[in-house]
Amino acid sequence: MNAKELIQKLEGGALARHKDLYRDIPAETARYIGAIKRFTELFGEREDIALFSVPGRSEISGNHTDHNHGCVLAGAIDRDIIAVAAKTDDGEIRLISEGYPEDRIKLSETSDPASQPDFTSGALIAGMVDGFRKKGLPVGGFVAYTTTEVLKGSGISSSAAFEVMVGNILNHLYGEGKCDNAEIAKIAQYSENVWFGKPSGLMDQTACAVGGFVFIDFKDPKSPVIEPIPFSLSDAGYDLMIVNTGGNHADLNADYASIPAEMKAVAAYFGQETLRGITESELIENAPLLRRTVGDRALLRSLHFVRENQRVTAQAAALKKGDLSAFLDGVNASGRSSFMYLQNVYTNLNVAEQGLSLALAVTDGLLSGKGCAFRVHGGGFAGTIQAFVKRELSEGYTEVLDSVFGTGSVMRLSIRPRGAVKIDL
Repeated sequence: MNAKELIQKLEGGALARHKDLYRDIPAETARYIGAIKRFTELFGEREDIALFSVPGRSEISGNHTDHNHGCVLAGAIDRDIIAVAAKTDDGEIRLISEGYPEDRIKLSETSDPASQPDFTSGALIAGMVDGFRKKGLPVGGFVAYTTTEVLKGSGISSSAAFEVMVGNILNHLYGEGKCDNAEIAKIAQYSENVWFGKPSGLMDQTACAVGGFVFIDFKDPKSPVIEPIPFSLSDAGYDLMIVNTGGNHADLNADYASIPAEMKAVAAYFGQETLRGITESELIENAPLLRRTVGDRALLRSLHFVRENQRVTAQAAALKKGDLSAFLDGVNASGRSSFMYLQNVYTNLNVAEQGLSLALAVTDGLLSGKGCAFRVHGGGFAGTIQAFVKRELSEGYTEVLDSVFGTGSVMRLSIRPRGAVKIDL
């Protein structure tokens, strides 16, 4: 369809067939129409335009487990990046994201990561093309305009959603949508690791690509076990809240790096590269020597890893059985473990700034004993917390947390059942 035909379909209510993705169909309809009009302004009239959507993600449980080959429970959320795209035959990808300059990538120059600067969107695009080719998947040129609700720095994984979107477009424009979304996630990790220059795990990309709740076991990181779990948080009467506490991430690299480094130092004591497979009893039996060689914090973080790994598996099983109470108990236990043992809620470099601690304390006072759950979200030290809130409590919760951290600090979300999709009308 061309732009006029797509807009007519949308104005006629066609987006309602995707009501599992969006709460507010009129608002999202206007958003898609605006994106189509902007696409036409940028790239002119095109006869065969397609629409795409990729969600952001939330880490549900498994705080700092993936880098030591542990288990993670993640979920796609109902905030997404959308794209308007069309095939071209000029051997180029031209992509413009709202608020950013154009990326222009020649397909002939996507075999050497040195051809793109690290930490750029162009590197992510080129890396996806290279990854598709290495998997024997078809690629080709396209023009695209994107706009996103998965905002940078919001803790819901903007870079992973962007990578997966490029793969989503390639898959549907050139591969008839035949590439499995889990495979697109692995290609996105390759793009981020090798081309972008960030040694990320696979959790973010998988949650964005696959959708819904998803359990991931990284015991074999080259071939992780990925298991979608059909469970509707909304049907259970809960909202997922992400609270952005602000804070400065600029000097936290050493804090983030210390966690896998200390865990792996404990693993090295046992002659292993990672903690996966080491038991709690082994840690306790060797505690005297570990305390002297790697220190108490490394041992505490390792105990967190072992227990968190077991907790994730139990939470996944609870969701499969529809046992929401057991799942929420696991969320709260994960939060306590992260605060006390993993110790990633604030940085010792600036103890005066403890936004996450404050958000957790306020949330504790509002929600404890009311069938809700909460924990630190993501890497920690600054940024966001997560809360599973009964819907009748959501408005009051938002009002209080916004009063502390500023209007708009609370994102009210739900788990989106589908991941990367082409929006057919």
